[in-house]
Formats: sequence, C-alpha cells, structure tokens
Amino acid sequence: MVAFDLLAVILIIIAGSAWRNHRRVSAGVGLLAAALCLSIGILCGAITVGIRGYRAFTHEVVAATIKTEPIGPQRFRATVTLSDSSLHMFDLAGDAVYVDAHVLKWRPIGTLLGLPTAYELDRIAGRYQALSDEQNLERTVYSLATPKPFNAFDLARHYWVLRPLVDAEYGSATFIGATARGGATYEVRVSTSGLLVRSVPTR
Repeated sequence: MVAFDLLAVILIIIAGSAWRNHRRVSAGVGLLAAALCLSIGILCGAITVGIRGYRAFTHEVVAATIKTEPIGPQRFRATVTLSDSSLHMFDLAGDAVYVDAHVLKWRPIGTLLGLPTAYELDRIAGRYQALSDEQNLERTVYSLATPKPFNAFDLARHYWVLRPLVDAEYGSATFIGATARGGATYEVRVSTSGLLVRSVPTR
C-alpha cells in the first residue's frame, strides 16, 4: 500500500514537471498512472483493514479452545478461548457445540501483495442431534467475529476488481457432542481443508 502511494506521489511530481515544460501528453499519461497507483494503494489499504481480525495460516492451527459444562437437559455452557487469548462464555441449547468460519485464500499475486491465506471464526451455536428438535426447539447462535469497518470476505465477494486475486472463498463448519457428564474440552483447529475439532484429554 505504501509503495503504491509513494509511486503515485512520484508520478504526480513527474507529471507536474512535464506540464510546466508544455509536454501535455506526457503529463496526462503521468496523471493517469498516478491515479491508477493511488487506486491500487487505497484498495490494498481496504483489504488490510478487512483482514484485521482474520488469522493467517499455512498449516493446521488451533483457532479456539472450547470447554463445555452441562447446565440442564439439552443445555450447556461453552467457555471459548480464542487464539488471541480472549475469553467468551455462551449458554447454548442442544446436544452439540457447532462452530463455523470464513476462509479466504489468495492467488500467488495476492500473496505477493502481502495477503496471506486467512480465516476468521464466525459463529458458535448449539446443535441438536435429532432433526425434529432442530426444527422445533430453541435455537441459540452467537457471533465470534471481530467487528471491522471493512470485511475482506465481503469485499472479495462483491467487487470484481478483487476476483483475479482470490483463489478460493468458502465457509467451513464443525460440531461435536457437548453434553457429556462433567463437561469436556475441545480444540477447534483450522487446516487447509477447513475446520475440524478434537477432544483434549483430561489430565
């Protein structure tokens, strides 16, 4: 972003010099090139803001640790520790804890611009084992996403200028039973194939 902005400033100075020397065509070309560089710089800045809260990964990483504690029939409390060490607690209804995420993978040209493959956990919810319960009983869903003025996932989806940079954009979800007596602890992991969840053995 900074490089494109600096290049735009240099091109504007060169265009100004050409205009003073009555080289109108060169000045016009310089101004157009400066405008293009400035636009790319602004776009890179928007993407940088948009992936704030996303976490880069190149292999399997722990996105969150979830500790569940039954508090009633088909109800449990989930204590979530995210990768930034922030702690969140949710009272959920159901037989399992469900988590989903956004995953954004850039093409090599995007990587050259400093855009790594990234993920952001999006929601946590309670999930019922029986379909009839899922359709008729209480639903509990909460956000795990970080508020931001721009969201890279939405930018990549809606603006055609970003599509050549995007290799893949998708959602991934996982769930695991959460009503075991005495509670349990799980790790939600992100791999290049999506989310997965593993039990953490009690010591």
